[in-house]
Amino acid sequence: MKKNIKKTKKIIKKTSPKAPQWNLALLYSSPQDPAIMKDVEILEKKYAAFASTYDVADKVYTRDAKALLEALTDYEKLAEDSDSKPIMYFYFLKDIEGTSELGTIATSQLALLGNRLTKAANALTFFLITLGTISAEFQKKFLADPQLARFKVLISRIFADARYSLTTSEEKVLNLKNMPSREMWIMATERLLSTITVTWKGKKMPLSEAHYSVSSLSSPRERKALEALVNEAQKGIASAAEAEMNAVVTDKKIEDELRGYKTPYEATVLEYRNDPKVIENLITTVTKHNHVAHSFFKLKAKLLKIKKLSYSDRAAKIGTVKRGFDFAQSTEILKKTFGAIDKKYADYLDSYIANGQIDVAPRVGKQGGAYCAGFYKLPTFVLLNHVGNLYSLKTYGHEMGHAFHGELSRSQGPIYSQYSIALAETASTLFESLVMDSVFDSLSDAEKIVVLHDKINDDISTIFRQVACFNFEKDIHEAVRTKGFVTKEVIAELHNKNMKEYLGPVFDLEPNAGYAFVSWSHIRRFFYVYTYAYGMLVSKALLRRYRQDKSFWSSIEKFLSSGGKASPEEILAEIGIDMYSPEFFREGIAEIEADIEKLRKLTQKSPARKNVIKKR
Repeated sequence: MKKNIKKTKKIIKKTSPKAPQWNLALLYSSPQDPAIMKDVEILEKKYAAFASTYDVADKVYTRDAKALLEALTDYEKLAEDSDSKPIMYFYFLKDIEGTSELGTIATSQLALLGNRLTKAANALTFFLITLGTISAEFQKKFLADPQLARFKVLISRIFADARYSLTTSEEKVLNLKNMPSREMWIMATERLLSTITVTWKGKKMPLSEAHYSVSSLSSPRERKALEALVNEAQKGIASAAEAEMNAVVTDKKIEDELRGYKTPYEATVLEYRNDPKVIENLITTVTKHNHVAHSFFKLKAKLLKIKKLSYSDRAAKIGTVKRGFDFAQSTEILKKTFGAIDKKYADYLDSYIANGQIDVAPRVGKQGGAYCAGFYKLPTFVLLNHVGNLYSLKTYGHEMGHAFHGELSRSQGPIYSQYSIALAETASTLFESLVMDSVFDSLSDAEKIVVLHDKINDDISTIFRQVACFNFEKDIHEAVRTKGFVTKEVIAELHNKNMKEYLGPVFDLEPNAGYAFVSWSHIRRFFYVYTYAYGMLVSKALLRRYRQDKSFWSSIEKFLSSGGKASPEEILAEIGIDMYSPEFFREGIAEIEADIEKLRKLTQKSPARKNVIKKR
């Protein structure tokens, strides 16, 4: 086995481009590093020791503040290890080695160690449930006790969440059955999708590649033809996805009923520490303003010279920016842009590159897309697939926003360092926007039109499309809860209904477009999509204030350093952002309207518009 691993490494070294790659030796030297199993065993022992100390007949800490402080302090120490270095090492290894020998080893170890550590962590299930059963009298005393002040937010959340908790035994069962009742269903669909190919112009390509290639085609006829092949392929396995969706949604229905959640989305909203009233206002406000998206797509159709758009045209380009941005140039732009705000951001970036915390270029077997993985104790790791264009620059800035947010949030300690998913996209889109602002003026008039169009298109997708997806999810869950089972045809119809509502009258959707649900992974991560719209609109509010007054950056940094010490609404209120204002979300939508008008005026200038059309 070791010989094969060495051979794989040698091949990777020869074929990999000369660009920064991850140095996973920051975690372990190799998959055979004895420190891996040692760390797993240490973590298991820590979990077991905590349980043996506190899962006892006489739980004094439920009625004595000093004993509770001791228990919470020990719990905090365990939280420092929640990053699970062994799991993350194999996760990262899988993402950069793919189907190679190393990638296969990583996938196997993830399954084995994941199950092992889940069982170990189950030993802690009793603790939060026990705290949730503390009497109202002692809850009040503990929340007011100065010696417990550091843990006040944590215990107040535990007390509030207790109404949705089951018994310790029941919680353990739910933890263990999550894999066969949910995750394995999702994995089955994902694996099935990974085997599907589409033949386009004599070339066989994976379904995912075909899907993402649609928007890059300049001909509307070709876009429509390729999307038709994608839709037909998705429809071909829709029976499997139909069974999967009904199973996982029914499983959620059962769990929601056991816990007492009133709506299908309540569990997600509360998990992300949002106020349901704020999120309901977000969904209502965006949906009511779908006409803004309609006006953009009407202009887009005019620029593309198409009377009626198809679903395949929603992300179509109107032109390209030919200027290149290789990784070295992109890094200098980021350092200049962020360093002008505060030198520490440029220093963070330099250290990431020097230490091997950024994996830059695409290569065979590497995970596509981009992400940032931030932790309390472990190093931050950023994955890119940088190909030297403007989009790569934009993505680079986006992921560094996540990284900076994570770095600054460490100041909150292990319990509160992890910020809400609802705010995850705020920092990333904020830093991404700063990067795009820094290069906009250097572009030609024709390129400015392209970039502005793409910016609006992204905003529409991030806000209006994701809210339409939220509404689509809600329809699926409500249909399953009332009918018991929903056919693939009905799910496809619900998809088209909700997509049409945000796309508007300029679009004609083919019935088969509805089978996009088969490969839309977000709808399996129930109602997560609202966080994109939430984060983007908060980001716009922060940038709006920063552009008016550069000193507002101190408030932005306060936000970036807040981690999860309070709810998103409370954190934002501390810097003057009122998420409860009925007009808050409308203000961000108004910015999109202004950009659409700006694009309309720019495209009325015939020379610039002519250049754009030529580049298509």
